[in-house]
Amino acid sequence: MAFAFEELDFQSTPLGDISLRRRAEPRLAGRIVYEVKLNDDFLMSSLFTESEIQLARMGLAALGGDGLDVVVGGLGLGYTAVEALENPAVRSLTVIDVMAPVIDWHRRGLVPLGPTLTGDARCALVQGDFFARAAAPGNGFGAGTRDARVHAVLLDIDHSPSHWLNSGNSQFYTDETLTNLADKIHPGGIFALWSNDPPDDAFMQLLGRVFASSEAHVVPFPNFYTGGESSCSVYLARTHA
Repeated sequence: MAFAFEELDFQSTPLGDISLRRRAEPRLAGRIVYEVKLNDDFLMSSLFTESEIQLARMGLAALGGDGLDVVVGGLGLGYTAVEALENPAVRSLTVIDVMAPVIDWHRRGLVPLGPTLTGDARCALVQGDFFARAAAPGNGFGAGTRDARVHAVLLDIDHSPSHWLNSGNSQFYTDETLTNLADKIHPGGIFALWSNDPPDDAFMQLLGRVFASSEAHVVPFPNFYTGGESSCSVYLARTHA
């Protein structure tokens, strides 16, 4: 019998039950798909990765020079992190994820990109609360990270600035917390954010109050289920020089 479905891991966490699944997609000639669920919520799928890739590509393209130190908030299936490592200007990459099981999947090789991340000496996977670290005063992101400013922060955790993975994350999207985050980024550096929703005027106004400049990009990608096109958004904000 052909492979159909396998649950690779299931663990209970303070945020709920998280699971990693691998299945064959019959509508795509049996293509193998990896999916992550938190409780009944689908968090990510290896079918739809273009916007996660563009988060890193756009964010780092906005920077010049070499020796870039980058923080990624949210590991997921690793597509943003791996794309960042494709950039030869990246000197160090720190990926912060609150979910210990997600980091464990990569270290155990349960997900396809795990060996790439764990095998690159530039990359560190850190278990911790990105939002708490971003909100803290000071120039660094805390234990397990470089205690210094970075050149770029790439964030992919919540569904959007107004649709949070959990309600506590809402405090990140405020003037005070974004100002503390900006203090952790070098002058002229980049904060980039993925969103599943179209660009939001209220969030753009918030970015405009904190950062020197900001813009939003719509990222289209093929939807294999509908046969058409879907889209996500990537926000880019530059700190004051």
